Amino acid sequence: MSDAVKPIRHYNATRRQDAARETRRTIMDAAHRLFLERGYTATTMPEIARKAEVAVDTVYAACGRKPEILRVLIERAISGSDEAIPALQRDYVRAMQAEPDPRRKLIHYARAMREIQGRLAPLVRVLREAAPSDDSLRALWAEISQRRAANMRLLVADLAKTGQLREGLSVEEAADVIWATNSPEFYMLLVDERGWTPEAFARWQAQTWITLLLTPDATS
Repeated sequence: MSDAVKPIRHYNATRRQDAARETRRTIMDAAHRLFLERGYTATTMPEIARKAEVAVDTVYAACGRKPEILRVLIERAISGSDEAIPALQRDYVRAMQAEPDPRRKLIHYARAMREIQGRLAPLVRVLREAAPSDDSLRALWAEISQRRAANMRLLVADLAKTGQLREGLSVEEAADVIWATNSPEFYMLLVDERGWTPEAFARWQAQTWITLLLTPDATS
């Protein structure tokens, strides 16, 4: 009797990876809803598991501890995708760098921030409320603030290349102006507390930057 050749079974890693990504996305979406509804401190890992309809061990294995979950949610809000995207690789940043007109650069940035803040500001409120009682969240808040400041310096350095940065205004000063006025806290003050629409905020933001940062010739 001859030995039959058995067919080789190929392990389908892609299907397993897709399932793992979907599980992670479901958990993150559940945590996002709970953080906004209940706050960070009041939300427990078992509650996240129940909301996502998975075991608690699965939450830890797929997403880590609660501070790590909030970090990933914030990164998702900034990038607008399931994965963090470095600032220089984001579509709106590339579009701004390709734009020669400094006014258009700032208008483009204000429009991008309108979309980002709609996602980010609610999570920043969650983070700010929880940070005083959690060292890891305080560190996360400081990291986000410092990273924004560094990105604003890059933005203004690009703006300065047009030769139309207002005379006497340093890159550091201009970067601080944008850093302060594009913060989630500033957005929440005007949109959430004063009732501005996101569209009105973006228009005001762009015009304010153009007026404060560019030469008179560039603002006309």
